[in-house]
Amino acid sequence: MHHIRILMITAICAVALACATSPTGRRQLILLPEDQMAALGVQAFDQIKTEEPVSKDPAANRYVQCISNAILSATGLSEGQAWEVVVFDSDQVNAFALPGAKIGVYTGMIRFAETPDQLAAVVGHEIGHVIARHSNERVSEQQAAALAQGGFAMLLEGFQTDPTTRGAIMAGLGLGHQFGRALPHNRTQETEADVIGLDLMAQAGFQPGAAAELWDLMAGRGESPPEFMSTHPAPDRRARELRERMASVEEKFQAARAAGRRPACSRPSFAAAP
Repeated sequence: MHHIRILMITAICAVALACATSPTGRRQLILLPEDQMAALGVQAFDQIKTEEPVSKDPAANRYVQCISNAILSATGLSEGQAWEVVVFDSDQVNAFALPGAKIGVYTGMIRFAETPDQLAAVVGHEIGHVIARHSNERVSEQQAAALAQGGFAMLLEGFQTDPTTRGAIMAGLGLGHQFGRALPHNRTQETEADVIGLDLMAQAGFQPGAAAELWDLMAGRGESPPEFMSTHPAPDRRARELRERMASVEEKFQAARAAGRRPACSRPSFAAAP
């Protein structure tokens, strides 16, 4: 039992030292250094570029670069850091941002988002994940869960639980973590990225109301799994919550417009094709 106590003490100390606060004031577990996460992000982005076709369409690249630059420059995120923005030629309705200043947008998302403001909501949301260190948080929680699960397994062995019962308990523990902690927490991260992204797009002079419009479109697709089994909140709920936050960003949007921030990003003609 001595080794179990040492393991649990080590885990408690690691968690206590790794507590952090997100941009919205939420408590986080952050275990990895940011430079390590940035290196992992760069490595993952390079890998994606070898696996996904990169779009050479000048209009698509100008469009996404224009939106990304408007958000990054208006919020000071581009200061001292050059972001790489890549358009992937794929019908996936998807986009992402990674630690290490990387942004990827799929042509499927360019087609899906009906206006530059809607695509700005997507880009702002993805950058929000990076600002809030969500990748680091997820990796950290996986590490902590693995450590806790390992400690629990040793505890069961200490009580001489039979192998069949021990296996069933461990399987249940893993499932309990997935539905009781990992998925709800990921939904929390998605909501937090929505909040940060809304703020970023408003600061850049994009119409913040377009964020809710985008999720109205997503809700119309009707492809979401039940929310309790999804890592993302339901689209209609996201649209509703974004509308409830409009008043909180209106002043920033008006200030951006008064400062001359009126992004003029031209949507490529292929995106408007039927």
